[in-house]
Amino acid sequence: MGLNDLGIEYGTILLVGSIFVLLLTGQPLAWVTGLVALVFTFGWFGGNALPLVTARIFGFITEYSLVAIPMFILMAALLDRSGIAKDLFNGMRVLAGRLPGGVAVQTLIVATLMAAMSGVIGGEIVLLGILALPQMLRLGYDRDLSIGVVCAGGSLGTMMPPSIVLIIYGLVASVSIADLFVAAVTPALMLLGCYIAYVLVRCFRNPDLGPPISAEERAEETIGSAIRSLIAPVFIVVAVLGSIYGGIASITEAAALGVSSVLIIALLRRELNARMLQDSLVHTLETCGMIIWIGIAAAVLVGVYNLMGGNRFVSAVMLGLDASPVAVILIMMLILLVLGMFLDWIGIALLTLPIFVPIVVQLGYDPIWFGILFAVNMQVSYLTPPFGPAAFYLKSVAPPDITLGNIYGALLPFIVLQLFVLAILLFFPGIATWML
Repeated sequence: MGLNDLGIEYGTILLVGSIFVLLLTGQPLAWVTGLVALVFTFGWFGGNALPLVTARIFGFITEYSLVAIPMFILMAALLDRSGIAKDLFNGMRVLAGRLPGGVAVQTLIVATLMAAMSGVIGGEIVLLGILALPQMLRLGYDRDLSIGVVCAGGSLGTMMPPSIVLIIYGLVASVSIADLFVAAVTPALMLLGCYIAYVLVRCFRNPDLGPPISAEERAEETIGSAIRSLIAPVFIVVAVLGSIYGGIASITEAAALGVSSVLIIALLRRELNARMLQDSLVHTLETCGMIIWIGIAAAVLVGVYNLMGGNRFVSAVMLGLDASPVAVILIMMLILLVLGMFLDWIGIALLTLPIFVPIVVQLGYDPIWFGILFAVNMQVSYLTPPFGPAAFYLKSVAPPDITLGNIYGALLPFIVLQLFVLAILLFFPGIATWML
């Protein structure tokens, strides 16, 4: 008896159930997905199914758009190990002034600039946890507010171009990554605006939550120093995003241009050395290895599942619901939110998007718009327990008295803000696509 005797309905249940059960053993997602893919490949199609596996692997690893990912990861690694972000944060203290909550607002703005420079999330949260969190706590800021600002601001990399999330989405959905970048700017700024508004409202109502810095500290920084601290980050952002939006370079070429810009700036600042370069390259290799292995396993699994008839089955179920198209999109968002509580966003993207995107197109929606919804959804997943990566990134550098429970509790208001923006984008698609 082969697995194909189960039929696609029970086969789907067994496939999904096997992934979740195996994940409970603590094995990496790539190995779990790959094992399930191989079992279903040979169990459903027999011993001659090996070409199915090799064809899917070849199709994935020869995708040209993947070349941009190691470049952006390397750029983020170099930025993390240089003093560019530190000088930017320290120099922009002049913007805090006498404003209640000003340092928190400054942190969010710095986080946005960092996201626009690299598009990688984990390093931003760690860096902000080292630079911004101790300073806010020293100034007497509310602990929960400080934690939420660092994690939510550091997670803006899922939205702000050049977001790795958007690159993966464009690759899987076969849509223009440049169009995704253009569409993502307004929603990313909406999220930033919501975070800033939340901080200012709370701190103006109760200045004790975010007291301004002292006159002595304000005197240490000048407008000139703040402007000088902005030169390098703005140059990097213009080099990457300006070349893309201006039609000068492709995504991959812009990524290489970004790496070159950071290397030149680090060299001019006398920060570039063999150790820094080695550490950055090793980090890039480790991160890319994880992405590639998850991608290979997911590509095989999704390819086999589609050959089993899974895409037709899911499409028939979704489109056969006695519900409006918006309700179908809501169900997809709910599925992504639930998966985001347990799986890494890369696995979610590679497992669900090949099935969801064709349904979105059949419903008459713009896949670019759905990509923005997906990116916001994945930003929520970075904060939500029990496996929200942002909490673990911050915990690795936070003071010992701050527990994971403290961090997750502090993130709840920011999760609500993210869901609020997600709802607005869902019911008003033009907000994401008006610049296209």
